Amino acid sequence: QVQLVESAGGLVQAGDSLRLSCAASGRTFSSCTMGWFRQAPGKEREFVAAISASGGRTVYGDSVKGRFTISRDNAKNTVYLQMNSLKPEDTAVYYCAADFLPKVLLPVAAPEYDYWGQGTQVTVSS
Repeated sequence: QVQLVESAGGLVQAGDSLRLSCAASGRTFSSCTMGWFRQAPGKEREFVAAISASGGRTVYGDSVKGRFTISRDNAKNTVYLQMNSLKPEDTAVYYCAADFLPKVLLPVAAPEYDYWGQGTQVTVSS
């Protein structure tokens, strides 16, 4: 089993920055791909970003490319999502997820991930 716990989100204004973190426990963190997803009310869960086990590869969803940065610290069993230039449309519940099955391409679909955090609310006001 793996436990994923996201940091608190928050209420910010458009243009602000916010960093989310996700702490993992229970299995070897350094062997899994980590991802971030988000879900706004009435919408499907959307891929945000993913990072390989070593941290050497990343991929981003089109809506956040150039504004968000995913990173990880395997010594701390933690993955981060740095969110800059936030927009009201970034408002959502953000989830971190872990995928322990090695893949050639970083997974961008929610069903590919095995474990999920409880989610944290991020609200961006205009």
